[in-house]
Order: sequence, then C-alpha cells, then structure tokens
Amino acid sequence: MQLKAPSLSLFLAAGFCIASDDVDDTPLPLVIWHGLGDTFDGDGIQQVASLAEAINPGTFVHIVSLGDDANADRSATFFGNVTSQLEMVCEALASHPILSTAPAIDALGFSQGGQFLRGYVERCNNPPVRSLVTFGSQHNGIVEFKACGSTDWLCKGAMALLRFNTFGAFVQSRLVPAQYYRDPADYETYLEGSNYLADINNERAEKNETYAERIAKLSNFVMYLFSDDTTVVPKETGWFQEVNGTDVIPLRKRQLYKEDWLGLKKLDEQGGLRFRSIEGDHMQITEEALNETMSDFYGPYGRTFKAEKAAEGLWDEL
Repeated sequence: MQLKAPSLSLFLAAGFCIASDDVDDTPLPLVIWHGLGDTFDGDGIQQVASLAEAINPGTFVHIVSLGDDANADRSATFFGNVTSQLEMVCEALASHPILSTAPAIDALGFSQGGQFLRGYVERCNNPPVRSLVTFGSQHNGIVEFKACGSTDWLCKGAMALLRFNTFGAFVQSRLVPAQYYRDPADYETYLEGSNYLADINNERAEKNETYAERIAKLSNFVMYLFSDDTTVVPKETGWFQEVNGTDVIPLRKRQLYKEDWLGLKKLDEQGGLRFRSIEGDHMQITEEALNETMSDFYGPYGRTFKAEKAAEGLWDEL
C-alpha cells in the first residue's frame, strides 16, 4: 500500500468518560486490521492511522496485532487458526481501557483483514461496530492463492502447504489463506471442511441468526473492489459476488442475499450497504478514496448518514 503521507494534526487524548453534552461530537475510535504479509507497524498502515487522526481530530486508532513484534505479526497473517486469532482480538478489544468504554467503534479492514473484521462483528461485536469499511477483501473467498516474491520464503512455505489437501483439518487449522479458500466447483467439500469462511458466511444448513442480526445493525458496510485486481481471484469477491468459471452472480441475485443469511438484505433496505470501486491493482489505494472513507463513514459519534441509493440501471448488477 503506497500512500502520500498526510500532515498529522495534533493527537488529542481519546477517552469516553466525558460530559454527555460532548459525546455526540467525539470521534469514535477506529480499529484497523491489515492484510496478508503486512504488519501493524508498516509505513502504509501508519499513514492510514495518521490520516484518520488528521481528518477527524481526536480519533483514537487501534491497529490489530497478532504478535509481540512485527515479525510475529507478519507470520500470523500466513500461519494460525483464524478462529483462535479472532477470539484473541475479541478479548483484546473488549478489555481495552479506551475501546471498551466507547459507545461504539468504527472498523477498517484491508484485504483479508476485512473479512476478519466482519467475523468480529458477527461473532462478538463488543464493543459494537458502527461503520465497517473493507478494501479488496475476500468476502466470498478465493479460488487461487497469491504469488510470492522471489525471496519471500515465509510466503512460499505457506503457499506450498496450502496446495496440499486444502480442506483437511491440518491445513484448515494452521494456514490462514486456506480458511477463506472457496471453490464453487467443490462446494460440498468446502462446506464440510472450511474452518472459517463457511461459518461466517452462514452457508451451512444450520444458520446462526445472531450473525445476521449483528450485520443488519451496522450503520454502514462499505465494500471497495479493485477493478484491475490480479492478486485476489476472483476480484468480485470484494463485492460478495459469486463467480463460477465465466458466470458472475451479483450479490443481490444470490440465495445468500435473497434469504438474508447474513442480514445484508436488511442492511441494504436500510440504505447501509454500499459498493465502491477503485481503478488499479490490489491495495493500490488512492488518498482520495481514504479521504472519502474517513469523511463519509467515520468521525463523530452523533453524526447521521445518508441512505445509499444505487444509480439507475445498476442496482441488480451489484
């Protein structure tokens, strides 16, 4: 992620034990979860945090970390049990001295961090999320694994193992990208073996009503898709679309939406489900898009949001 560093305004102390007259003007804390191969202290992530503070002064920013240092955090993006990782994050946010006292939080997920934050909303949501924004996330899974840099041995080791019995218990409990792998051509095997995605997408016969209730209570669920994404295959997963070969089924025509397995239909009817696109490859995020996100969906607790309306003729294509 390459961003031009914004000027950083004075960081204001964040806390919510404040007078009731001021609470509506206080920016909600922002929780950021980075993507595969990134770290909590990466330059791009830190620039995003600075931008959030600059646009909404007083914003407390918390970046999810799954390790004691950057190397451990990066390793955890490849290796680990996502369910266990998510439980750790849920416990950390619920016990955080600032986040736990806030009336709600906002959330920003990059790549796989997006579907992990959605899992946070569904599985724990304490403190509750108001606006969830995801960039290039694999909400409907992937059918290919990423290419690795020539000297990125951590990535190469993970990808080699991912190609071995992807839905076996060993791989599903240890390799992070395998836990959101989803092949429509082998759907039953996916349903049976998936450790993470099949559950948070409520695709199995027994539905978790709490998942749908919590998603429907979001004020905003904003999904950014990269129009020229070559890293995430299929790219349409960023909009929850189903891709099987050359057939692309928009979210609003899927059974998942029509039967409202996840509360997306109800949220959509409330005007809170929002589709956005960015020209470029995976994670080539413009500062304009980030400015729009910070201004339109984050900030003061007491703000209101304009309901989303699709452009004429495009509603059923999303």
